[in-house]
Amino acid sequence: MNSQQAAAAVAAGVSNATIFKPLGFYIRGFSSLQQSDYYFIFLLVLYIFTLLANILIMLIIWFTESLHTPKYIAVFSLAVVDISYSTALIPKSVDIFIFNSRFVFYDPCLTQMFFVHYFSAMESFALSVLAYDRLIAICFPLRSNTLNTNRRMILIVTISWTFPFIVVLTMVFLIPRLSFCRSTTVNSYFCDHGPLFKNACNDYSVNWFMAAFYIVVLFFTPLFFIVMSYVCIIVSLLKIASKIGRMKAFKTCTAHLTLVAIFYTPLLVTYIIAWVNVTIDTDARIYNTSLSSCIPPLVNPIVYTLKTEEILERVKRCITKIKVGFTR
Repeated sequence: MNSQQAAAAVAAGVSNATIFKPLGFYIRGFSSLQQSDYYFIFLLVLYIFTLLANILIMLIIWFTESLHTPKYIAVFSLAVVDISYSTALIPKSVDIFIFNSRFVFYDPCLTQMFFVHYFSAMESFALSVLAYDRLIAICFPLRSNTLNTNRRMILIVTISWTFPFIVVLTMVFLIPRLSFCRSTTVNSYFCDHGPLFKNACNDYSVNWFMAAFYIVVLFFTPLFFIVMSYVCIIVSLLKIASKIGRMKAFKTCTAHLTLVAIFYTPLLVTYIIAWVNVTIDTDARIYNTSLSSCIPPLVNPIVYTLKTEEILERVKRCITKIKVGFTR
């Protein structure tokens, strides 16, 4: 038996009999980017603005009684998701790469994995809840107040938070059954589920299935619902005789459609490339996934501020009060 056959036998023995649990994992990050610190400083700046923008949206909705409606309950939920998603992802990434703490212990790694993937899925569900609100408002205008009440929207939001929690918890719970006897380097910028479980030396088919289930059920199913919602919305708008009426009704959807495009386009590009087996540079994939994770939480409150008259008017009032306070 040569050395390669011996190594294979040892790996087989480990994979079949013993689960090798490493002390932690090494986060690869970028290999070709010389000054990656500057990139993560950029992400840190994005994070600060994300916090400020979303907290502002939440405060405006919380303290403005006229905004205590189903639509703004959904917007408030989206702002909470944006803050949570960015907080789960960016601060730890900054610590890893700026302070050169690329080694992450096993349990904290799985913890970050859970929260990043959970709030990523929540971003998708939050957008589908907003699509539901637009669907009811435009397709059933005379019954919208009875079909879409505050209580019903709170129930929908609660369900949308609960189901992804169960799926992602199951997905992460399956990681400890894997044995990492080959490599503990994660080819990502955080403890990413896919790049991590692919390092296992025993059977990870169940993990692969859960990853596919996660993508299909928590991303593409909400996207399908959003698309079908807008098909129904377009059909309803075509029945409106007045062109001005159609444009006015559709204008209420532009903010939401912008958010959907910003969030789903990079994801679709990434997954389509993976499915057609096109080889993509690891650094390019990390760039795409990091920006697609960090940009939407910042853009969401800005788009809703600029596209929603009620919130924009409230922001203008706040700015005016601040200016008056400084001039006194």
